[in-house]
Amino acid sequence: MNFNKSTSILTFIFVLATLPAMAQVKGAIITNKQPFAIGETVYFTSEILHENRALNIYLPLGYEENIEKNYPVIYLLDGSSNEDFIHISGLVQFASFSWINIMPETIVVGIANVDRKRDFTYPSNSVRDKLEYPMAGESNAFIQFIENEVQPLINTTYRVTSEKTLIGQSLGGLLATEILFKHPALFNNYIIVSPSLWWDDESLLAYSPKKRTTPTSIYLAVGKEGPTMEQLAYKLKNKLEASKDGSSKIYFNFLQAQNHGDALHLAAYDAFEKIFKQATKK
Repeated sequence: MNFNKSTSILTFIFVLATLPAMAQVKGAIITNKQPFAIGETVYFTSEILHENRALNIYLPLGYEENIEKNYPVIYLLDGSSNEDFIHISGLVQFASFSWINIMPETIVVGIANVDRKRDFTYPSNSVRDKLEYPMAGESNAFIQFIENEVQPLINTTYRVTSEKTLIGQSLGGLLATEILFKHPALFNNYIIVSPSLWWDDESLLAYSPKKRTTPTSIYLAVGKEGPTMEQLAYKLKNKLEASKDGSSKIYFNFLQAQNHGDALHLAAYDAFEKIFKQATKK
């Protein structure tokens, strides 16, 4: 092969191979990378649960600067970073933007899970439940954990108002319903989505709820989730409306285009609008 011709071919191949790199050099060059955080995680030891627990905290923009301002709090079950904490915090941020103004700026406390099947369920007499969830039935301790450890920790660590909202879906919705029935004063607002009321052969629906002594807003939603989930949600709706007093507001939404997996996102936004919008606009 002619030497000059061979050299030209090799040069041409080299230029082709380096074109992407040359183009990259002419574009933007990364000068630094750092983690992007939307909040902070608080770790502590629970004396009630006898284990280490974590809370994921979303603080509104300007929290550190507006030291005279106090904020309402949303407590989120299934609040781990790989569960509902990030997207619910994003909804809260969006809904509180001044040009949206559906709800006030709000702190989100995501209660990270250790064992949701254990923590979100009360003891069941159902053979099926016992076989499928052998570690279940500790919701009473978890409710004490929320009341006596989580809420006091938040109250003493952050600038908060007395306005407290609870969000729970699926088994979390079961727990939220249990708290509403048995300890209604723990929260001002309850957002209950696709509650697993089939637990213990639907026994919670036979429970006589304690009287609510403070104004309470209750939002209930279910998607297109099959006859059992849908019928039980309607039964809960009817029970809530039957026990409604003058200081309570009850909202219900049947999300026909959603299922058990994707109902929470739209339900939460709808709940924010229905529960908070009127008060925010004042």
